[in-house]
Amino acid sequence: MSHRILLLPGDGIGPEIVAQGRRVLEALRDNHGLDCELDTAPIGGAGYDAAGQPLPEETLAKAQAADAVLLGAVGGPRYDELPREVRPERGLLAIRAELGLFGNLRPAMLYPQLADASALRPEVVAGLDLLIVRELTGGIYFGEPRGVRELPSGERQGYDTEVYSESEIERIARLAFAAAERRQGRLCSVDKANVLESSGLWREVVERVAADYPQIELSHMYVDNAAMQLVRAPKQFDVIVTGNMFGDILSDCAAQLTGSIGMLPSASLDERGKGLYEPVHGSAPDIAGQDKANPLATILSVAMLLRYSLGKSEHAERVERAVGQVLEEGLRTADLQGGSRVVGTVEMGEAVVGRL
Repeated sequence: MSHRILLLPGDGIGPEIVAQGRRVLEALRDNHGLDCELDTAPIGGAGYDAAGQPLPEETLAKAQAADAVLLGAVGGPRYDELPREVRPERGLLAIRAELGLFGNLRPAMLYPQLADASALRPEVVAGLDLLIVRELTGGIYFGEPRGVRELPSGERQGYDTEVYSESEIERIARLAFAAAERRQGRLCSVDKANVLESSGLWREVVERVAADYPQIELSHMYVDNAAMQLVRAPKQFDVIVTGNMFGDILSDCAAQLTGSIGMLPSASLDERGKGLYEPVHGSAPDIAGQDKANPLATILSVAMLLRYSLGKSEHAERVERAVGQVLEEGLRTADLQGGSRVVGTVEMGEAVVGRL
């Protein structure tokens, strides 16, 4: 059976890095028996340019029909003056919601070759391998009511609402417990239960779900402490589960532990395992079109796509080994320290394909 994979290059460096992800998929298809069909569509600013919307109807239809989606990045300064409802980022939020992508998996693994590139001392981060499971379609980013209103005094007031239902919390908790089962068996739930009602419910539901996973060691941590612990002793964590906004912040914090945000992939999954895969970093418009972007997070996102949505673990491991080999050989993009030779986006992609 042929797998349908949709590529959404997006904006900024997106087209450059997705092109390298495509080359990896084509190499696996042509040389290693991966049966797949590749298609492309616009999203974000490119979607607005093409159809006046950050998520064109045709793009959404293709994404719904695909088995998996690989996304580059969205956004850029040329779109900053657009009305909020048609800015590129709304396209990303919309496709997550339309596809029901409730669970975001963000691994933070430090390749041994990059230990010196981390912002922390090598002995603090050597051997780092943690996974952040972030709830993706609820919380304050989607909660209603929201808006800007005028107070009787004439002053304007902005407001957003943090909302989580029991079913939303249980769903993401079960995904996190299942992930912990495949790893070291430890799960830390991060909330702010001491001051937020939504977090109080979050902790209550996670505790209830834990009864179905007695083999998993569950702990709780307030988000401010979790941020501190990530930079103090990050290897204490195995799997972290948290809400949308907290996960957004903590995963970017964890990204810097690995030497560069350019090394971090992510997966956003629905209840059936269909996913949208993307690097954690943004569109980096300041280096777009200059052959400077690091494509490795995108290539590692391809590995996650193969593992989680297509069930091709052997192909995923082949890709991950190839990335390790090019780092071992000393190749680095400009965002990575160390190594013996700085290469551009295209050459790094070529090197990975060569090791495949």
